Amino acid sequence: MREFDYRRADDVSGAVALLGADPDARYLGGGTNLVDLMKTGVERPARIVDVRALPLDRIEPAGDGGLRIGATVTNSDLAAHPGVRDRYPALTQAVLAGASGQLRNMATVGGNLLQRTRCGYFTDVTKPCNKRAPGSGCPAVEGEHRNHAVLGASEHCVAVHPSDMGVALTAFDAVVSYETADGPGELPLADFYLPVGDTPHRETALPPGALITGVTLPPAPVAARSRYRKVRERASYAFAIGSVAGALDVSGGVVRDVRLALGAVASRPWRARAAERVLTGAPATAEYFAAAADAELAAARPLPDNGHKVTLMRNLVVSVLSELAEEAAR
Repeated sequence: MREFDYRRADDVSGAVALLGADPDARYLGGGTNLVDLMKTGVERPARIVDVRALPLDRIEPAGDGGLRIGATVTNSDLAAHPGVRDRYPALTQAVLAGASGQLRNMATVGGNLLQRTRCGYFTDVTKPCNKRAPGSGCPAVEGEHRNHAVLGASEHCVAVHPSDMGVALTAFDAVVSYETADGPGELPLADFYLPVGDTPHRETALPPGALITGVTLPPAPVAARSRYRKVRERASYAFAIGSVAGALDVSGGVVRDVRLALGAVASRPWRARAAERVLTGAPATAEYFAAAADAELAAARPLPDNGHKVTLMRNLVVSVLSELAEEAAR
């Protein structure tokens, strides 16, 4: 591990100034991802700016009926919050599915959104990786890619984003707030993650040196009937092979509103807009749920060893939406 300078920030502006003074600096929240990457040599910051003591650890009502979640709120506190559990249950389920209790006690909301891929080529500094070393190549395309992307990938990178929380936040149109030396800003989560293209090392649209200060969930009545389903290779803590965050509002057997996001299929949490368009105003039946899944997955470009993900995700979408429809009919 490279020797580094450690600073603890007292306020948001001070944290931004500390990071801006060193281009090789990194913010530290819970450290559940960053510290691991420092140990393996993937991340080699010259300075760590600890933001854990900043006053960003609260969950508060937003003025329009939504929720404002501070960036240093722990995953455990987020999952347990009554407002989240009652109004956005899929978010609670996603957080609980995302890590062990010990990790949830340390990991923060801001850090969760910025966590890096778990692709084995990325985490092994002896291997080429365009995300870690731009221009070095993507050995996963021809190598081990069973759990890699089937949507939105490119020849330059086929890694997937590991966040469970981010999938649920994407389904509910979350907005990320941040602070820079030039002042505050906001990014809808739909625009937060950049497409892979030929620059997979550029993962987010955050300005250089920006500090995430919070995430706002807008009011979404449909989110009160929502579910997160995760498929993994073992029952205990593991990253997803595929996941779905879904919410459904049904009246008279017809879909009035639907939210759908997919996880572990792309370099970012994947909002299933095509599927939502098919379902809005359609009968809430398994036939239409399958048609919606097919519409979304028509753009899938699986690699030789991960075509199973397309079938998996189709079945997962149908299963989650069918269960929500059954609940609505009771």
